[in-house]
Amino acid sequence: MSNGSQKPPPSLGVTSAVSLAGPKPLDLKQTEDLVECLRGHGMFDTEEGKQHRLLVLGRLNELMKRWIVQVSMEKDKSEQEANEVGGKIFTFGSYRLGVHGKGADIDTLLVAPRHIERSDFFTSFMDMLLKEKGVQNVRAIQDAFVPVIKLEFETIEMDLLFSRLALAVIPSNLTLLDISLLRNLDEKSVRSLNGCRVTDTILNLVPNKDSFRTALRAIKVWAKRRGVYSNALGYLGGVSWSMLVARTCQLYPNAVGSTIVHKFFFVFAKWEWPTPVLLRNLDEDIDLGLPVWDPRINPSDRYHLMPIITPAYPQQNSTFNVTVSTRTVMCKEFKRGLDVCTSIALGRKTWEDLFEPLNFFSLYRHYIVICAGASSADQLLKWSGLVESKIRILVSKLEVSGSIELAHVYPNSYGPLPSDSSQFLSRWFIGLEFKKTPGGVNITLTYEIQAFTNAVMKSTALLSSPELRDGTEIEVHHVKRRELANYLPTSLLPSKRKRSLPGPGETPSPIIHTKRPRKDDEESVPQSKRAKKNEASEIVLEQQSVESQMQQSFESQISSSSSSSMEMSLPTQSQGQPPVRENPSVEVMDGEHATELTIDPSPNSSKDSGIAELGADSTDLVKSHSHKVVDSEAELSDAGLHSAAAVPQAIKKTIRLKLNKS
Repeated sequence: MSNGSQKPPPSLGVTSAVSLAGPKPLDLKQTEDLVECLRGHGMFDTEEGKQHRLLVLGRLNELMKRWIVQVSMEKDKSEQEANEVGGKIFTFGSYRLGVHGKGADIDTLLVAPRHIERSDFFTSFMDMLLKEKGVQNVRAIQDAFVPVIKLEFETIEMDLLFSRLALAVIPSNLTLLDISLLRNLDEKSVRSLNGCRVTDTILNLVPNKDSFRTALRAIKVWAKRRGVYSNALGYLGGVSWSMLVARTCQLYPNAVGSTIVHKFFFVFAKWEWPTPVLLRNLDEDIDLGLPVWDPRINPSDRYHLMPIITPAYPQQNSTFNVTVSTRTVMCKEFKRGLDVCTSIALGRKTWEDLFEPLNFFSLYRHYIVICAGASSADQLLKWSGLVESKIRILVSKLEVSGSIELAHVYPNSYGPLPSDSSQFLSRWFIGLEFKKTPGGVNITLTYEIQAFTNAVMKSTALLSSPELRDGTEIEVHHVKRRELANYLPTSLLPSKRKRSLPGPGETPSPIIHTKRPRKDDEESVPQSKRAKKNEASEIVLEQQSVESQMQQSFESQISSSSSSSMEMSLPTQSQGQPPVRENPSVEVMDGEHATELTIDPSPNSSKDSGIAELGADSTDLVKSHSHKVVDSEAELSDAGLHSAAAVPQAIKKTIRLKLNKS
């Protein structure tokens, strides 16, 4: 058959591939360099570590079998029936994808027959875990969106989910991709199954698993070191990053790992959000009554800012928590990653430059500090998890305040300093970038901070956990960059740059001049180096040549995966956003323009920061350096407020802050 009549290879995505080109020698060399760099970052487990994980999973499987037999006999099953009903342990996440590194956790799912209840899992099975040798730090989170038991098994952290299938017997060869298994299941069981189903579907939709795994390891290191790896705080989690890498692999099916990393940044630096990322078309012929992401049917789905859709039914948006600010931060990092990868291809930079940590505490002049305190390490573990899950509420409120351009939350939390009175503390930081408005604008953060603290104090998790209401604390501070030393170790703070001048008798550093090589000099360059340079330059030319193809790919994806009615729109102020509140207080100078920021709305607030303990009454006050939260009408009146969103009339403190011109 002639080349002209050959059929193109089958497409694994919703569009055809952008390029079918295979790797060049330079690509193979850069992939080897990338793998070595990833080894240095601990992204490959040792053989001993792999064997240890298999042994732990084997012990967990034996424990599960004993538990199912025990519960079955308690529910009037005969001994023979109890031994035949079966059960199975599945893995998902990074371990199932084959990209786990040293010290990584294992996501597991316990599948049981229909006579085993979820309540049995959180009672009798948890009791067995507590008695098992080598198991420690066992804690249940039953009210989570996906209920889970967290534990450490022989030093390996594990998240254990539970799903009860509508089957009398669980066969040993059971696979979870059969959609019929979802029939007659409760929503919690469906959510628990979804992790395994999504992981297996992703692996089935990538053309080259080795390239996929190499690239995904690199993206995970990059995302963590650049501060964009956290689903809870509005960035992307492991599943979302894996789907973006998988989509890149579909667009470049024959590329090796280093090329996939480069194309990953190329694709998503130019992606037109909120165009959804899909690995396969939506399942329109399946209707089991389960909620599915589809903006044509669900109006709320049209407001998602960065939709990345899971490939297994029921398809869901895995990036529901993304905010305007977190999307802005990630898009900036995509563009930076593209610039660095282009320099790597040209031999000007190395992979370590891509993984350079973000110097977050030198980026902004103003920060918000959120402090969560507890009376013990175990209490802090639960309390900090609750507080962290609500931080994105504060970020969202800051975004719609009308005066803040960017609220950049940093995923890393930090513990106490030696000078702190309590050694059970966690701190998070949000960098603030104010809008530059001619003529100045009035700013107050009272409403935003109050909404956040109320969300924490009145959350269902807190109200249903008496152990968290005694001895836990929360405080919120607005600080300037020079005040960060009160909350962070000096090693994390930006160093003060001083101009270095030569002293008496010292010789200034020489100025190094470079000249353009002559033609005969270029001819003297070895052929191998010239070939390498030319090959690297081709990468830049290829980027420019496929931009039009990428645009066609975007348009094709939209048309093939959804109708023209699947249009995204962002909420506007007329759609229910809080109005901008005007209240002059702090004047932030920026050249000729002034911005005013209210940081002390309470006429009775003291100079020092206050901390309110969350006692038995959920209406306790929460005081901080920058605000006072009140929950009753009497307290509102005393504070000079008439509603939760009212602007205080008494201003006690005014600070002038001078900003550099940008």
